[in-house]
Amino acid sequence: MNEKYIEILQQYDLELLSARKGRGAWLCETDRGLKLVKEYRGTVRRLEFEDEVLGFAMEEGGLLADRCVRNREDGLLSLADDGTRYIVKDWFSDRECNLKDTREVLRASSKIASLHGILSRLPFKEEWKMGSILGESLAGEMRRHNQELQRARNFVRGKRKKTDFELQVISGFQKFYEQALEAADGMEKIFADHSGQGLFLCHGDLDQHHLLMTGRDMAVIEFNRMHLGVQVTDLYHFLRKVMEKHDWNSALGLSVLDIYEKTRPLAALERECLYYLFLYPEKYWKQINFYYNANKAWIPERNVEKLKKLEEQEENRWKFLRQLRG
Repeated sequence: MNEKYIEILQQYDLELLSARKGRGAWLCETDRGLKLVKEYRGTVRRLEFEDEVLGFAMEEGGLLADRCVRNREDGLLSLADDGTRYIVKDWFSDRECNLKDTREVLRASSKIASLHGILSRLPFKEEWKMGSILGESLAGEMRRHNQELQRARNFVRGKRKKTDFELQVISGFQKFYEQALEAADGMEKIFADHSGQGLFLCHGDLDQHHLLMTGRDMAVIEFNRMHLGVQVTDLYHFLRKVMEKHDWNSALGLSVLDIYEKTRPLAALERECLYYLFLYPEKYWKQINFYYNANKAWIPERNVEKLKKLEEQEENRWKFLRQLRG
């Protein structure tokens, strides 16, 4: 076993009891609870930002999160002898949220709303204005994805002999591409009419893997994509995973939204934004983009099945979209 974690933990006021590999890092039992030791490639400035936000969320809002531990020199970053940089974080042994369990899904929705409420109370600071926090606009991201869809479609069109995957791409492309165009146009109009409104800190990558069941509460982990944006994108990312798992069950989707709004009611702008996020065929784009950037000579059969399943779920997806829009 690589003993670098021992070298790192010696820089902390921690007594190591045991260690094991996990999540591309080391999970270390210490006299101050479970810690995660992992390599870090970002900036110290980014780490300080995350630490300040999580400190506020934990102290003011009671959030359970994987905050970094400071070393004996009060730093968030520690160096190994070979110069490799590491961080040590508070960690949890609890399992991830189970998307098949409706009760856990609804609990997660309430936790996401609570997280957003906490983050929206934190004023955004001038020193936080860095590239990883002030990201691309939602409309800009959709426009970029649409260009990627076009490039992939043009490539497939130019092929004489097409695979089953490529035939599936061509058969459904126009329908999904029109949805993508409408979503990008709608999103752009929202923020042209409401420039700078409704922007708060977001988790940035919130799904079932980052929501851990800790008894009666839930821990939220991995804030490395936290940024200034529209908070319903977090709700969208989580709920899209739920809907795909439950064949776009509209009743469940609306229940998740109802539970969210009991803690944090959605503004009209946010609900409209949520509609265009769901209108955008993100799963379709992901499959096409993976194909275009991967080895096009061999496409796994499961990728063909994923495209077919998207087609099969369209009726239920549109039922949910209509109810979402009201």
